[in-house]
Amino acid sequence: MRNEQLELSPVDLKLLALLQQDASLTTAELADRVGLSQSPCWRRICRLEEAGLIKKRVALLDPEKLGLGVIVFTSVNLSSHHGAALTDFEEAVAEFPEVVECYTMTGTMDYMLKIVTKDVHHYENFARKYLAQVPNIREMHSNVAITRIKDTTELPLDNLL
Repeated sequence: MRNEQLELSPVDLKLLALLQQDASLTTAELADRVGLSQSPCWRRICRLEEAGLIKKRVALLDPEKLGLGVIVFTSVNLSSHHGAALTDFEEAVAEFPEVVECYTMTGTMDYMLKIVTKDVHHYENFARKYLAQVPNIREMHSNVAITRIKDTTELPLDNLL
């Protein structure tokens, strides 16, 4: 069922929206909020999970309270795009816990990394000792985020129907 497009009802979208906001809600609470009894609600959630629409349920941690207050966006260009160069870079970056997101990009850069560290000194150490040592990097440009304006994991579901 993962490869097919799942037909989503308004109830499915409401369940997904509720779970995005608070995955700790019980089936009874979810069922009450979407107007179903518990069993059909649970079956819908299971169907959404089996279809891969719900990838996993996690706790979102506060990085600043954990002392991880610096976010750096680093663009990377590779010197080669042939052979295993792309795969080698992607596998290396996937091993760094500081890199919380990595995207291939169109335009003037090959990759955009979102890196979370304790402070600017830790980022510099990480960039010099680890990231810059990944083979095939031609150039890196880093931008330190100053103020977090919006930070959400919720997807915009309102316009899907």
